[in-house]
Amino acid sequence: FELFQRLNTLGSRLSDQEVRNCLLVLLNDTFYKWLRDISNDENFLNTLSLTERLMEEQYNMELALRFLIFKRIDPSEVRSTTDLGEYITSKMRELATSGLFDFDAEEREFRRTFELLNFVLDENTFKRYDFAKEKFSGKFLISAYEAIAFGLGRCVNEYQDDNLNEALKSRINDIVISIWGDENFQRRSGSGIPVTLRVPTIIPIGQSKFTKRTDET
Repeated sequence: FELFQRLNTLGSRLSDQEVRNCLLVLLNDTFYKWLRDISNDENFLNTLSLTERLMEEQYNMELALRFLIFKRIDPSEVRSTTDLGEYITSKMRELATSGLFDFDAEEREFRRTFELLNFVLDENTFKRYDFAKEKFSGKFLISAYEAIAFGLGRCVNEYQDDNLNEALKSRINDIVISIWGDENFQRRSGSGIPVTLRVPTIIPIGQSKFTKRTDET
């Protein structure tokens, strides 16, 4: 694998996730096939609306992997990383080799998260909300994905028994809009904000907006 990485610096480069996939096959082929399967979930892909090029580069698999990683870590630990790509690869190694990864539970939480988001906002899920026009527009934004997908994913079990109805749709839609209106999210989600400052701030914002526990206290 190390030799492959060096060879990849010449000629036509593979994407970071294509390289990770090669490593993952070596580490745990079952994990690789499972990750490939959930990354092609219809609800998941609908919310992303990725370009054909990004799909060819396996960016959907990278986003699925990021979800698995960032919904379980303490976001503040990202402050010390100097290379996000290496950080994701390192965490992927841990998941694939731990022997403790619960495939059924993780898949259930993943699919439920994106079932909810696709039901409510479909391809608009991770696009910017324009308050003046009162609508979502533009392209997929990684900061929106980090706040919304990771935020909901960290408390999705609170929604496991909820029916997909208009009341739930309205609730989640309002939460997503409120994230875009949050001043701290606005400050940390703009272009040029490094991941070391962005992630530790916006994931907790998303989680605090989606959790139901605060409603019950």
